[in-house]
Amino acid sequence: MSVDVMDEKWLLSAEQVRSLLKWIRGYAGANRSVYPFMLTVAEQALRPGEARALRVSDVIFSEGDGGSLTARHNGTVRKVPLQPQFVELLREWISETGLQEDDLLFPGMRGRPLSASVYMRIWEHAQEAILPRDELYSWRLGEPITILRESCLVKWLKRGISPVTVAEWAGVTPRWLALRYPHCFRTEGAEVDWGHLTKVLALPGSLNS
Repeated sequence: MSVDVMDEKWLLSAEQVRSLLKWIRGYAGANRSVYPFMLTVAEQALRPGEARALRVSDVIFSEGDGGSLTARHNGTVRKVPLQPQFVELLREWISETGLQEDDLLFPGMRGRPLSASVYMRIWEHAQEAILPRDELYSWRLGEPITILRESCLVKWLKRGISPVTVAEWAGVTPRWLALRYPHCFRTEGAEVDWGHLTKVLALPGSLNS
């Protein structure tokens, strides 16, 4: 398996993600769907194509503040649990827009799929408006919004969520995560209680007993 390594410096910080999304939400020329669409990529780590294809029927609200999304990619289907605050946002979005069961969750003009050229143009404007100038020019201008998904995956890993669980939510393999984000799996500086480990691994009747 050949996987390009994602350098940690290319990822967005939580503050940068919040600032970019806040700018996009207030952008007067944006299609109403652009903000919740990008928020879904950033908070649920969906691929942009998966988020564009979501329908209202793919959102399941459970009792209380839980829920899930049904995401599809290359013929595979997976369930992605929704964060409680995201459940509330989606409830409000579906209610306010009057979307029906078979409608696209984030429709573009006349109910068609949201145009990639539309949201990419807004995304580029947001980068220019929010990211520091020196950082902006060190980036590839026009970086796809998949960087939002990547930053979310790393956030989950750093929070201590099992790589197996993160891989399941993201529709990848644990090995892919390890190859893509090796900085999340480094053990430098980790403290090991060798005395305890020796006792745990000692065989009955060994010289250590």
